[in-house]
Amino acid sequence: MAEGQRLQRIGRRAKDSVKLRRAIVVLMSAQGQPAPDIAYLLKVTEDDVRDVIHAFNERGFDALHPKWSGGAPRRIDEQTRDWICVIARCDPRFLGRPFSCWSLAKLRDYLIDTGRVSTISVETVRRILHERGVSWQATKTWKASTDPDFTTKMRRVLDLYDHPPADGRVICVDGFGPLNLQPRPGRAWRPQGEPVRLRATYTRDQGVRHMIAALDLGTGRLHYRIRDRRRWREFLSFLKTLRHRLPDQTLHVILDNFSPHKHPEVRAWCEANQVDLVFLPTWRECASTGLLVTRFGRPHRQGHCRLRTRHPTNPRPPRRIRKVPERMGPRGGADGPARWGKSRNQSARLDLGHKSI
Repeated sequence: MAEGQRLQRIGRRAKDSVKLRRAIVVLMSAQGQPAPDIAYLLKVTEDDVRDVIHAFNERGFDALHPKWSGGAPRRIDEQTRDWICVIARCDPRFLGRPFSCWSLAKLRDYLIDTGRVSTISVETVRRILHERGVSWQATKTWKASTDPDFTTKMRRVLDLYDHPPADGRVICVDGFGPLNLQPRPGRAWRPQGEPVRLRATYTRDQGVRHMIAALDLGTGRLHYRIRDRRRWREFLSFLKTLRHRLPDQTLHVILDNFSPHKHPEVRAWCEANQVDLVFLPTWRECASTGLLVTRFGRPHRQGHCRLRTRHPTNPRPPRRIRKVPERMGPRGGADGPARWGKSRNQSARLDLGHKSI
């Protein structure tokens, strides 16, 4: 009685089709149906039906579970699979082939021609490469800094990030632009099939704008100004604004090597007003803002920058500038929510036509 109820539960709940069919065979046999009738109803042979019944009588419910085998043995051993990955990472021209990159079909043909394997399919080649983490990727460029003082400058920047001075503020300054002054397509409630039309050939007769922004790493506050041009005069005016906001502390300003930043009048004013200009190494300007840039009023974070590459000429693993503290994230942290120069809604309505904000 208990076995019959258990077989009925398996027949209702089993997800494995093999286990389900075997349970039905045993249940029908227990109800007195002969093997030929069961075989006819389930579209199997009589021998299969009898094998299931005999196995159930010998092993019980364990006989209902299918015993999946491991399949045929591998034709390609591990060493050959490693060689396939090595060849895939090589330049085909070094191996005497008249092309610069492998396709799966070309790699398959090369393996067969050189006798590495007797036969192999394109799908097997793809699966072997995937299992060993070799994927199809675009070539990327890299460059190393030629600044002779690279180590000194970068250590200074990293030290300011990791150990900000108690009597000063660390501020990252950078510019963004030029920004085109042109209508942007948006959304509006309109009758169906009658959207607002915006002329595609808009004439940009109002020039461009430039954003100069500063990120205070101590508070997470972003200060910015929109200007028509980005010369040393505009940059000096922006520094004076920062000095007015933070009058009692030394400002350590991390910035790139843009020529207006090094103008003699800018340097002279900074020396007289406790503003320390900390320049990044050349070709490393992507680390300057620590970092947030605002594009079309929508801030996004660039928390780090690669300082080293994995190229054979530079084998050390990449160091990264320490990320912006978590308290500066959108949800804030132990010091409370992050504060920006303007709210998100105000930033989204940024009017680039204003000369000052």
